[in-house]
Amino acid sequence: MTDTLRDTVRRYVDTHGDTAGLAQTPVPGLTVIRVAEPSGLIHAIYQPLVCLVLQGAKQVTVGTESLILSAGDSMLITVDVPNVSQIIRASVDEPYVSLVMHLDPAVIAELSLQIKAAPGADGSAIRHAPTDMEVSDAALRLMRLLDHPESVPVLHAQLVRELHYWLLTGRHGAAIRRLGSPDSHVQRVTRAVTILRQEFAQPLPVERLAAAAGMSASSFHEHFRSVTSLSPRQFQKQLRLIEARRLMMSEGATASSAAFAVGYQSVPQFTREYGRMFGAPPARHAEANRSWAESVA
Repeated sequence: MTDTLRDTVRRYVDTHGDTAGLAQTPVPGLTVIRVAEPSGLIHAIYQPLVCLVLQGAKQVTVGTESLILSAGDSMLITVDVPNVSQIIRASVDEPYVSLVMHLDPAVIAELSLQIKAAPGADGSAIRHAPTDMEVSDAALRLMRLLDHPESVPVLHAQLVRELHYWLLTGRHGAAIRRLGSPDSHVQRVTRAVTILRQEFAQPLPVERLAAAAGMSASSFHEHFRSVTSLSPRQFQKQLRLIEARRLMMSEGATASSAAFAVGYQSVPQFTREYGRMFGAPPARHAEANRSWAESVA
């Protein structure tokens, strides 16, 4: 089943993928990936999702937690978190292949109510396990639906719902059910994360974030770190640095203008923290990006 799903994903990306090997499908939230060589470090912010690795291997780090995903594994992320990932095994003959599906809390809440499933205990925002056969089967039928574009608007919702159902009743079930429970610590922390993502460039008192989560400041710190592996301050710092890198690499911003745009008051502080996170000073990345843009102009 996994081999058939892998080959189906590869064919779709070969036809519809961009130069980076990424293909957004007509099904909302469904993305497939095919990469023919190991990658450098990729800093990003993931929304709640499940990733099915079908070939190759990838390393993902969130906060202090790190895991390696190989063919046949699935990774679950239950809250928006900054992360560092790297494809560590891929080649032209055996590329890295994966399928990513964003999770819908509304669908999870509805299904959890129907199957009378209680939320599991709170835990890490990231975890992995072997992919359940029922999940692979549902993913395969969803991919095959893409061969019939006229049918996608009519049939995709029920297949996405089925995929959520098998995830809920499988190895990741307890963690996923927390996404559909408004009173779980994960969902409370998510409310604070939403504020952080929207206003990361502004000073954000912890009391405001704790109030949004419906917790005391001390309890909020404890549960925020439990869910994200980061303190609120570390989380905000990573959001700022990831956005600053995007501004420099995608929009040609200078290091100093990117620093001020994301909320830094001190360029030297920004330079130190950027270098610790990305392994090189921001000015070097900004200059490398300008040189590349001039060479292709």
